[in-house]
Amino acid sequence: MSTTNPPQLFLLADHIKLSLLERQRAISLNLSPNSQDSQISRSLEQLRSGIESLESQVTDHEDESISSQLPRLRTQLHDLTAQFDSHAATPTSPTLTQPNNPSLTRDFAAAQKKPRTVSKSVRFTDDPSRASLSHADDDDDDDDDDPNRASLFPYRDDPDEAPVDQDAMSNQQIHAYHSQVIRDQDEQLDQLGHSIGRQRELSMQIGDELDGQVMLLDDVEEGVDRHQAQFHRARGRLDRFSRKARENWSLTVIVVLIVILVLLIVITK
Repeated sequence: MSTTNPPQLFLLADHIKLSLLERQRAISLNLSPNSQDSQISRSLEQLRSGIESLESQVTDHEDESISSQLPRLRTQLHDLTAQFDSHAATPTSPTLTQPNNPSLTRDFAAAQKKPRTVSKSVRFTDDPSRASLSHADDDDDDDDDDPNRASLFPYRDDPDEAPVDQDAMSNQQIHAYHSQVIRDQDEQLDQLGHSIGRQRELSMQIGDELDGQVMLLDDVEEGVDRHQAQFHRARGRLDRFSRKARENWSLTVIVVLIVILVLLIVITK
């Protein structure tokens, strides 16, 4: 009996894909991606061992439902291993972005969503007199006269939020505003790091759950084999008892007839 099957291996492959996508996001954010390497490597080894186990099963007992899935599993193992070894920040194969289980489509889309980038360039001067002069000039000119100043506000986190009135701000205020934006972005990156950590914990729990399911299947299979052997032994004993009963029945009939014959002889005399 098999200790694994193609659906389990496809689920494990999806777990590896999510881990690789999180690793790529960490690389794109210039974060350390090495924290997940050991887990990904262990999962790849489990996938490789599972495929080899299925190949052995097909060699011993031909099973079309398994052999038809093996080429797809081998392709995914090759692509995932290549992606893991390349340390690339973007997927090198479409296999990484396509889940085997359609219910994981939303998780894959979230993992592939690129973090928002923010321009951190500021324009200010350390000379207060020049700052005052620049602010006075800005009051006289509209935004089209100073495109550099307008480029300081390239986005808003909340689309419904009213735009910042940059005309009423000095260079020092602009600098303070962008410092606050940078701090907000740092907080968002910290939250993203925590989210990646939670995803890693979830991935490890999925791997542990798969290991537990394999152990349970092994125990069930051992119990079935044990009870099947006991059933065969009991069936053999019943067959032997039945044969002996049939043989002893004819002997018993002969003995009874002899006794009856003896009694008849004695009575007739």
